[in-house]
Amino acid sequence: MVAAYQPVDQLVPLARAAEQAGFRAFSLADHVVDLEEITTPYPYTPDGRRRWKPDVDWPDPWVTVGALAQVTTRLQFFTSIYVAAMRNPYVVAKAVGTAAALSGGRVALGVGVGWSRDEFDLLEQDFGTRGRRTDEALTLMKELWSPGWTEFDGEFYSCQRLVMKPDPPAPIPVWVGGISDVAYRRAARHDGWVSDMCTVDEAAEVATRLAALRADAGRDPEAPYDVVVALTDALTVDDFARAAAGGVTLVMTMPWLYYFGPGASLEQKLEGIARFREDVMVPLGTPSSA
Repeated sequence: MVAAYQPVDQLVPLARAAEQAGFRAFSLADHVVDLEEITTPYPYTPDGRRRWKPDVDWPDPWVTVGALAQVTTRLQFFTSIYVAAMRNPYVVAKAVGTAAALSGGRVALGVGVGWSRDEFDLLEQDFGTRGRRTDEALTLMKELWSPGWTEFDGEFYSCQRLVMKPDPPAPIPVWVGGISDVAYRRAARHDGWVSDMCTVDEAAEVATRLAALRADAGRDPEAPYDVVVALTDALTVDDFARAAAGGVTLVMTMPWLYYFGPGASLEQKLEGIARFREDVMVPLGTPSSA
């Protein structure tokens, strides 16, 4: 379930309701700030305007996971999408690893290279090298999350022997966001792909392409791999079933939109979650359980 753009004081009841309804996961968005004026057009709308209003809450996702993990027991958490290259990778590894430890391993890092040069400039990180730095940072972070000592010597990041605690209780999946050829290849090297909004047919096309890229890269076809999508044209049980048959493993949705629209109150959001379970998830046989 998607928690982007939701008021902070609604996150706890929404997470509890999502777990009770049998949703597998809860996604959290990422921006450090929302600048009034930007020089970089938003790449996911035709006119370059952002999808959200300036009064939207952007809580830190890893602080939020630490809180929500304490009021749930099964629900997984992931970011859609966290821009790691805007931060120091040691700080990112510490935050994500701590969230994994506090949640009992119920965390996946959904990561992208980012689009806003303005936000990179504000955080004093180089925009032009963000792709290469993301690749190197992911390699470094996976080593930092492994038990024992880490020593690293890369193009951008190096460290002498050190250890980062606490250890995550299990390997942290890395899901890569993006809709470019480079993003697809990066996603094929890791544990999953996170989409922008797309149709069922478009999602199935990307899933097929990712499978081929993984095969080309020598990845084990039986290894767990998630294709996480926000579908624009899935309205019926058959639509969701067709997406699953096409290789989609997880659908991002705000279920109350189907019943009450974007202006739903908290009570309507909770009702929408329960109704979506009965209308879609139960017929599909997908509600998760402890």
